[in-house]
Amino acid sequence: MTDFATRRRMMVDTQVRPSDVTEFPIIDAMLTVPREAFVPGEQIEAAYASNDIDLGHGRVLLDPRVFAKMLDALNLTNSDLVLDVGAGLGYSSAVIARIAEAVVAVESNVDRVAEAQALMADHHADNVILHQGGLEAGAPEHGPYDAIIVEGGVETLPTALTDQLKDGGRIVVIFMEKALGTVRVGHKVDGKVTWRFAFNGTAPVIPGFEKKAAFAL
Repeated sequence: MTDFATRRRMMVDTQVRPSDVTEFPIIDAMLTVPREAFVPGEQIEAAYASNDIDLGHGRVLLDPRVFAKMLDALNLTNSDLVLDVGAGLGYSSAVIARIAEAVVAVESNVDRVAEAQALMADHHADNVILHQGGLEAGAPEHGPYDAIIVEGGVETLPTALTDQLKDGGRIVVIFMEKALGTVRVGHKVDGKVTWRFAFNGTAPVIPGFEKKAAFAL
């Protein structure tokens, strides 16, 4: 029988801590939430690998290192309301739920939402609200948010998402330029988001977040 608890510790010790992620709430949450429960059944053996896990339909569960560094860059507190865009089966939301006050998890796939709902109940993530709908639309009815995280690559970021950020809030996004990716953190001040570089990281571009092809005659 696979010892997932040992693999989880190894993930944190060999992928997360060496990436300069040392904040106790992040380490504790990633040591606690069983990643293997939140991946498609056929991918369970790859749950703790140091790469993205394919969820189908152009979507992934982010590489543990990239996800941990994004959380670190967001600097979450236990009073934050967080919007998790592209929550998949809910791993990211379950981790964030142990750090922040509450999480609104947006997922477009109806089947994934139903499965994530059951997983949240199983793993006592009572402070997660599942919201089924288009990822680019976010979940304005539950906002505004102290922090937003986008679970995948982005070529263009819909203004609908930054509009849902509180003044003084922050957002972390993997901006993709062809094969190269940079993770940036945006801070909203007086209604305007200012971006700063956080680290280099990549992820497949989420369907709906691609650059629109320029129209040419």
